[in-house]
Amino acid sequence: MALKFPGTNKNKGRKDDEGGKKTGRRQLISNILTVIIVFMLITSLYSVITETTGGKIEEIAVSEVAKHVTAGEVKKITVEGEKLTILLNDETELKSKKEREASLSETLSNYGVTAAQLARTEIEIKGDTGLSFWLMNILPFLGPILILFLFFWFLSRQMKGAGIQAFSFGQSKARIIDPSDVNQKVTFKDIAGVKEAKEELKEIVDFLRNPKKFLDIGARIPKGVLLMGAPGTGKTLLARAVAGEAGVPFFHLSGSEFVEMFVGVGASRVRDLFQMAKKSAPAIIFVDEIDAVGRVRGTGVGGGNDEREQTLNQILVEMDGFEPTEKVIVMAATNRPDVLDPALLRPGRFDRRVTLDLPDRNDREEILKIHAHKKPLAEDVNIRTVAERTPGFSGADLYSLMNEGAILAAREDRKKVSQYDLIRAIEKVMLGPERKSHVLSKKEKEITAYHEGGHALTSSVLPYADPVHKITIVARGHAGGYTLKLPLEERRLQSRKEFLDDIAVSLGGYVAEEMIFGDITTGPSNDLQVATALARDMVTKYGMSALGPMALEGMGGRTIFGKGLNEREYSEDVSSKIDAEVAKILNEAFAKTRKVLKDHRRALDSIALALIDKETLEQAEYEQIIIANGIMPKKREEMNLAAQ
Repeated sequence: MALKFPGTNKNKGRKDDEGGKKTGRRQLISNILTVIIVFMLITSLYSVITETTGGKIEEIAVSEVAKHVTAGEVKKITVEGEKLTILLNDETELKSKKEREASLSETLSNYGVTAAQLARTEIEIKGDTGLSFWLMNILPFLGPILILFLFFWFLSRQMKGAGIQAFSFGQSKARIIDPSDVNQKVTFKDIAGVKEAKEELKEIVDFLRNPKKFLDIGARIPKGVLLMGAPGTGKTLLARAVAGEAGVPFFHLSGSEFVEMFVGVGASRVRDLFQMAKKSAPAIIFVDEIDAVGRVRGTGVGGGNDEREQTLNQILVEMDGFEPTEKVIVMAATNRPDVLDPALLRPGRFDRRVTLDLPDRNDREEILKIHAHKKPLAEDVNIRTVAERTPGFSGADLYSLMNEGAILAAREDRKKVSQYDLIRAIEKVMLGPERKSHVLSKKEKEITAYHEGGHALTSSVLPYADPVHKITIVARGHAGGYTLKLPLEERRLQSRKEFLDDIAVSLGGYVAEEMIFGDITTGPSNDLQVATALARDMVTKYGMSALGPMALEGMGGRTIFGKGLNEREYSEDVSSKIDAEVAKILNEAFAKTRKVLKDHRRALDSIALALIDKETLEQAEYEQIIIANGIMPKKREEMNLAAQ
């Protein structure tokens, strides 16, 4: 349970968007300026080199050439078109030009050079080659054009979504993982837990490797496999493992990547994707978050835009067009299977559904070992203990836990990750980082200590509540303090008695504040929301009230999909009875919690004083306090007896 302080940032999303746009504009301007500066530097460098190389040889007029020839000072003249290269007797080299149409002898004779004088000079005539002729004539015109072309090509590369990319709207944006890419290859050995899901998917792997075995006996492997599970349970990773085990190309994209602002683009991308997969068959197409395009049609959800429905229709058509010999499997993932269109789930399409549950204690231990593979662990690390303290963690949460533990160790300049780092990482993943700058006043510290003490004491006394592992009044994330309760054993089912005790524990902070200080703060606001939501679920979803076995709301507190977000399927009279039952459950829990804290007031004072002094109590310290006040900690055997 957490003591929550109010406060929110309403403009964060808007500021992020504006900041992203400004960053993009600054990047574009920076790229344009870079290209202009480089262009100017190249031009300046070319001019300098030309002037430097051209200044080494003196260029003279033809009349001067004639004077040197008449004086007998010229050793050799090289004629190359209209250009003259004159080499004097003292090895001095000069340059000159003549008329292209006139010969050298004709030009010099016009300046009074006789045939005898010209005969004493060696004359070499070089003709222009075809390549040099064309280069000399074309480059002055073609060079600037090429530079401008490269300039605009570079700009078009920077402006994503414009220019050249306008012609690729209808092409699939799927990312392809090649089976020969060792760095990206994933197999079942890289995934811990989900044993049942892996067994189901081994049939898909076998079909992709050896389809003849299935076809010979008349069996047809499912065309579509739908992976369902909570976020972070490893749906995408498992799909990649199927492709890695089968050694086939893996086409991966998100459902939202089909839909664009232009109508028909999504359907075009679907066609292009399936054509690519058929050419690479055997192959796997994986559509992540398929509920982005696969929601129930005709509900009006989505702003009336039928682009999503057209995309869904094209997916259905492509899956119907598959032949058993094409060896293309379509896999999809979603954490909202309840909103998918029935046409997607009928036999012949996504008729194989694989559910991925949150890992149990043993699976969590195996997952932690995989993520700890390349991390140096200290001798005191106990992966089993970490797995026991992380019920409800998904595979992604466990990855984040190990990563945060390594970051904490590196931040403190240690070479190995210790158990203390991992324990702190658990709390950081659950609640957020410590807010050491959030200093409480003496009065607030006392209120927070009694608040958390009320949660912990109620949980220790009530028989169906979970035992306490830690209490702290150090702010973390949005919580001003928290009480960490963990079950002794993994539970798949929860009874009515356990729900009632959980509600009573949630009200422990509220009751403690009212009983000790005679006033209520904003701290218990989150606790009240949790308790009220749980009580309403007991009445409307689980049939745990006087209303009897009636399910009045769907998953997540919503009415049946398609009936409207605010439309109810029960009368006002039933609604009043629901409110009365919820109030009854909360009032009974309030009375139960008040009796517990009143009967054990001395234990509550001891816990609060210890928290004010130390700020954090671990399980051993906390149990010493309650034992001294006549309350025995819960053991595994006692919890089993209580459950029976």
